[in-house]
Amino acid sequence: MTPDVLIIVAFILGLVGITSILVVKNLLYICQPNEVLIFTGSKRKVGDEVLGYRIVKGGRAVRMPLIEQVDYLDLTNMVLDLSIRNAYSKGGIPLNVDAVANVKIAGTEPVINHAIGRLLGKTREEVMRIAKETLEGNLRGVLSTLTPEEVNEDKAAFQKSLVGEAEQDLKRLGIQLDTFNIQNISDDRGYLDSIGRKQSAEVQKRALVAEAETKATASIRKAENNREVSLAQIRAERDTVKAEADRRIIDATTRRAAVVAEERSQIAAMIAKATAEQDVQRARIEQVRRKLEADVIEPSRANMQAAIADAVGKAAKIVEDGHATAEALRAVTETWAQAGSNARDIFLLQKMDVLVKLVLETVADLEIEQVTVLPDSSGGSNNLAGNLVSTSEQIKAALGVDLPQIVQSFSKSE
Repeated sequence: MTPDVLIIVAFILGLVGITSILVVKNLLYICQPNEVLIFTGSKRKVGDEVLGYRIVKGGRAVRMPLIEQVDYLDLTNMVLDLSIRNAYSKGGIPLNVDAVANVKIAGTEPVINHAIGRLLGKTREEVMRIAKETLEGNLRGVLSTLTPEEVNEDKAAFQKSLVGEAEQDLKRLGIQLDTFNIQNISDDRGYLDSIGRKQSAEVQKRALVAEAETKATASIRKAENNREVSLAQIRAERDTVKAEADRRIIDATTRRAAVVAEERSQIAAMIAKATAEQDVQRARIEQVRRKLEADVIEPSRANMQAAIADAVGKAAKIVEDGHATAEALRAVTETWAQAGSNARDIFLLQKMDVLVKLVLETVADLEIEQVTVLPDSSGGSNNLAGNLVSTSEQIKAALGVDLPQIVQSFSKSE
């Protein structure tokens, strides 16, 4: 071959190689681990459904020229910041929720089929907006079914309910929800703060109750431990006392015969001593009895006989005096009866001498010139003589005027 022919052949071969390289570069597609290639144009059957595309995930594939078109789906993670305001909960309390979600386009069938139908050709920002709006709608829907207390008290249950509902809607879009975390729940009216304060108070109360129960349990355990220690000490002391008692019983049993004999001898000596003492006491009693009889009973008996004799003599004198007095009174009575109406005057005249003597003994120089005996004034106004004499004597005693003397002097002058 001539040099010109060789040059032409080399040029043709180079051109073919370059063309092949360009063809391969335009028809061969390499799929990265974080993406999916969609070859649109060819048909394939999945179950009962016929799809107009084929999916390549990882590896490489060759596009059929003029028949297939290749598109990419980005499978990298997308971070969504969710912030809803005034989402009404059950009971009409508006709440504010801040959350973070990690989503991505599903890379497995059949969910990826939904993504190809709904998200193919959309930019990453458009996919993120769709996912964010879907999650915010789900968030508002779940909040409307829960009270603020349920949302605040059990955030895990609220998050689980939200994820369960959001996953269904996202799967229909071909989006997979990896994580969903609620960062903050608040409200503009301070309702959750009041719930928080109430829960804080409940927590403090439970803490105080738990502390008190712990202290009580500790005190009970301490008391039980002290009781066990005391019981152990008491058991030990009881065993010691029992052992000592057993020892003493054994010791006493061994010495019982000697002790019994000794005690019997002592008792016999005491009985003999008591018997001798009884004899001594009997003799002493007899001695005292005789002494009392000689010193007290006999003189008393003699005094009693003398007193009886003296009393009998005095009684006889009294009896005789009584008989004499009775006889005298009987004689006075008989004389009084014999005197008749003048008995009283006679009796008084008899007694006048005695009365005058008694008066004169008190006043030695008194001389009695006249004694007037007034008649009985018991007759009242009918006893004229007695009244006149009484009146005359009273005037003479009071005024010194002797009316009978004046009347007598008038009689003599006539």
